[in-house]
Amino acid sequence: MKRTKIKDLLNGEEGEALVKGWVKTRRDSKGGFSFLEINDGSCLANIQVVIEHTLSDYSSIENQLMTGSCVSVRGKLVASEGKGQSMEVQAREVEVYGPAPGDFPLQKKRHSFEFLREIAHLRPRTNTFGAIMRVRNRLAFSIHRFFQDKGFVYLNTPIVTTSDCEGAGEMFQVTTLDMSNPPRVDGAVDGAVNGKIDFSQDFFGEKTFLTVSGQLEGEIYAMALAEIYTFGPTFRAENSNTSRHLAEFWMVEPEMAFYDLDDNMDLAEEFIKFLLSDIMEHCAEDMEFFNKRIDTTILETLRNIIDNQFERLTYTEAIHQLQKATETFTYPVEWGFALQAEHERYLSEKVFKKPIIVFNYPEQIKSFYMKLNEGGETVRAMDVLLPNLGEIIGGSQREENYDVLLQRLRDKDLDPEEYWWYLDLRKFGSAPHSGFGLGFERLVQFVTGMENIRDVIPFPRTPKHAKF
Repeated sequence: MKRTKIKDLLNGEEGEALVKGWVKTRRDSKGGFSFLEINDGSCLANIQVVIEHTLSDYSSIENQLMTGSCVSVRGKLVASEGKGQSMEVQAREVEVYGPAPGDFPLQKKRHSFEFLREIAHLRPRTNTFGAIMRVRNRLAFSIHRFFQDKGFVYLNTPIVTTSDCEGAGEMFQVTTLDMSNPPRVDGAVDGAVNGKIDFSQDFFGEKTFLTVSGQLEGEIYAMALAEIYTFGPTFRAENSNTSRHLAEFWMVEPEMAFYDLDDNMDLAEEFIKFLLSDIMEHCAEDMEFFNKRIDTTILETLRNIIDNQFERLTYTEAIHQLQKATETFTYPVEWGFALQAEHERYLSEKVFKKPIIVFNYPEQIKSFYMKLNEGGETVRAMDVLLPNLGEIIGGSQREENYDVLLQRLRDKDLDPEEYWWYLDLRKFGSAPHSGFGLGFERLVQFVTGMENIRDVIPFPRTPKHAKF
């Protein structure tokens, strides 16, 4: 007999059943019964298993049927007379795959998220983290579905790279050299100790890093396949120990030939609405859990986003709105300064009370690859800002003019030689094109209402922390 998942048993009909999972709770009655709550990860709900103490071999396994134990139960699925459950299993055979001793860290009481991060190998068995991972899984599926249905090509961009997309330099270096005694460039001053490291002897023959973005490589294929997207891990060596930052996270990055900034904004809005609608439909039980236990406004917030057209305003208009505000901000509000999370949330939550898209940012605060507007003061950049979060998407129309891009690299003190292949895309059949990036963990954090981004990724990587 094959195992049936608990989500199917709870919606099934009476009959024989084989359920396998982990014991969440156990209670014993004076009438000679034990009641186990079992979960297998297929849904938030548990199924109750009723075991008579007269069951064959019960005495040999009684002390093994503890919270955390893994069991297999064969029995009869019947309608339950208990409250809060539709079906239960009356056990005929019980096998303990893996017992859990009395010091199993996860007991019936609620544990803090800080404590659960210290036992990241066990936290998936809690209701909260089971729900988070099911929502995360559905969002990942929906991302692929959205782009695949539109005819985009899924592209795997490299994790190891020589290019710094953002020009920020906050990258993890990759090397196979013996860093206690690396090779040195001939002729360097005090070469044995202080000389410049000779990376020509490294594995790839030059300095390489973990990628901060797949955008530049994505543009290569957009210039051949028109519409592509990449969805994979990215890395930032920022020493940011906050609830919003990770050193390793996943990014969704579409790149589209023949899209201008308006097309880019249209796609971003459609993308967000699609993902939120899909999660509301297919993860209803888990979303109700988050709305009840984590943030009582989550469902209302998501519906507000789905049902509203996103407000669009220029960066200059956004600055004017902020300068009119009666609130006091921590960070200054001046034209030419980057918008901070407090500014973004004020605009989306207090001024417009819905999602907004801010576009046409000052050139000096944006990356070299963004297309200049007429006059050269602003670039065709855009950010999607959501209530209760701030920025969820950042993107732009890319600069397709060779001479302009070359000058932009020089203006940003970047070496054009290092971007020769990127410049070639503007030399050989250049086309107007656009794209954006969405941090996947930030999306999961927003959808679930979780306060700390470390709790929406299976194994968080942060400064001084790479356990599990």
